[in-house]
Amino acid sequence: MTWRRRSATPPAEGTPESELLLFGGPLRYDQGWNAHDDQVLQLGLRAVVRRLPHLLAVTVRLAWQADKRALQTVAVAEIGRGIAQAIGLVAVNHVLAALLADGTMAGRLRDAGPALWTVTVTALIGALLTAASTAHTGRLEPKVERLATERYLDGAAQVEMAAVEDDEFHRLLDSAQHGAGASRRMLKYCTSVVNALLSLIAAASVLTVLHPLLLPLLVTMTLPRAWATLAIARRHYASWHTWAQHTRAGHLLGRLLISTDAAAEIRVHGVGPFLLTHYRSMASTAVKEQTRLARLAARTGLVAASLTGIATAAVYLTLGGLLWTGAMSLSVAGTAVLAIRTGSASLDNVVVQINYLNGEAMFVGDLERLSLETIRRAIPAGGLPLPKQPTEIRFEDVTFTYPGTDSEPSLERVSLTIPTGKIVALVGENGSGKSTLIKLLCGLYTPDTGHIRWDDIDTAHADRHQLFSRVAVVGQDFYRWPFTAKVNIAIGRSDAPVTDEQLDVATAYADAKAVIEGLPRGWDTLLARGYRGGHQLSGGQWQRLSIARARYRDADILIVDEPTAALDARAEQQVFDQIQQLAAQGQTIVLITHRLASVRHADVIHVLKGGRLAETGDFDSLMHDETKPGIFRSLYRLQARQYQSDKPTIPSQSAGKQTRNPDALSNGNPR
Repeated sequence: MTWRRRSATPPAEGTPESELLLFGGPLRYDQGWNAHDDQVLQLGLRAVVRRLPHLLAVTVRLAWQADKRALQTVAVAEIGRGIAQAIGLVAVNHVLAALLADGTMAGRLRDAGPALWTVTVTALIGALLTAASTAHTGRLEPKVERLATERYLDGAAQVEMAAVEDDEFHRLLDSAQHGAGASRRMLKYCTSVVNALLSLIAAASVLTVLHPLLLPLLVTMTLPRAWATLAIARRHYASWHTWAQHTRAGHLLGRLLISTDAAAEIRVHGVGPFLLTHYRSMASTAVKEQTRLARLAARTGLVAASLTGIATAAVYLTLGGLLWTGAMSLSVAGTAVLAIRTGSASLDNVVVQINYLNGEAMFVGDLERLSLETIRRAIPAGGLPLPKQPTEIRFEDVTFTYPGTDSEPSLERVSLTIPTGKIVALVGENGSGKSTLIKLLCGLYTPDTGHIRWDDIDTAHADRHQLFSRVAVVGQDFYRWPFTAKVNIAIGRSDAPVTDEQLDVATAYADAKAVIEGLPRGWDTLLARGYRGGHQLSGGQWQRLSIARARYRDADILIVDEPTAALDARAEQQVFDQIQQLAAQGQTIVLITHRLASVRHADVIHVLKGGRLAETGDFDSLMHDETKPGIFRSLYRLQARQYQSDKPTIPSQSAGKQTRNPDALSNGNPR
């Protein structure tokens, strides 16, 4: 299936058609865009060495907070391994010296015996310490990842809505999620770095004692490998950030193919092949990038291997020269060869592990940056207390435009009043600004200009968390939590203990008792298909649970956004009767609906149009006051005509006349 349309702006060269069609444009980012440029530039050898203490400190700090006893065991085990290795290498030198000395074979073996026992014991101790380090590292790693994950999840849950909807914030969030796993891998690489450093120190100490020239030659052998690994890491890090959102989009297509929510439409509409085609396209583009990186890595590795070979030849030629000139004995040369091989392997390992550590640490750095960003963009704590029983909530000349958009304001210079303890209806056509006004009322956003006041308290200076606690929402897009029926209702007040009494009150209010009783396991039924024991509700049943959830919250202000969209006519009327009862008990009801007959009993009706307040009044004044613009009246009559028969009405025998009336709707509700 191929869909094409003319675009206002030409796509970037090389952008896959799937990105253009499904996501509206390229998902890859230039490295000029972001804050990661400085991180890429910090992958040089000197920078890595300079940053090593900080990287180790980050790892140690996380591990200490996760499980300090396990960390102490790993540290002791690794230090012990290094000491044992150094002692073993020195003992090998004594063994070689004894075996290559003058005298009988029996005498030479006897002289080498103590050193051989030392080599054996140190090898055994090293093996035991390795096992202890491995066991406690395995215990530490999941705890470190859990701690890092909890940090970014906690921060992400506290930020403003503007951050949640910001693609730059989501890009950092993607990288921070990778950083949580990276913090776990850092622990392993940190352990390997410490072990390799201790081995290197042991080998370097022996080489320095044997001959001062051997140590710089050892370093020369390792430099090409160091350059290659750092260059490859630099490319991979840059590539990861460039392709982060492309990768996430590809995973999204894969999840859609196995999604339970989309399963019916995928099958009925035959969407599966379409999604699979574009998944294949996105995946193949990513494969090309991985192939490019592999080709560059092979080229870099070949150059590094050639240079390493030349350096290795130089080392052994130097050893040969020292033997030829008599500057070094055969036993010392043998020990030097072992030390060079051990030192070379250790130095290689140090470079590789530091490279891995540095690469993972950069993602952990993203995790730290996310922590700072979540603090900067968090919903402020504290503020002025809201009145316990306000008389009204006022919007005063409020203008608001969604962050990151270049569109016209969603609300412009809106001034209106919501009297408390009353039913206030917000009506208007799609895009008129009703939902935006509700988001501002809930405190999810603050106005660009103007004020929202609870009596005399400006919500811009109020305690936002207290504001949230005073509001409950029944929305047409309410979230269907993939948990039990009990949790789906009680989550309306998640900070309080769950009580059967509150559950009974909420379910009775929403007429949801029959829904709960009809579930296989009652309150404990899991409402999520795809899991063992999972059960799926109908749209109307879900809507009853959402109404019960809002009732369970028992907030001062109940915002009802198209609450009856999935209910039948009888249930709809029952909901509106309950709304009137709540208002009679002093609860403030803010009602959003397109069914205008449902607002007949509202105390105040605000009509929005194009982000502005068009008219205000009660039902009778909006229908009959000719001084008003008549927007509500025309919309109401338009709906009324849709429920009238086009056929001539049969005259009533008793009344002797037709009963058609454009304002007369059955039960006051256009169904």
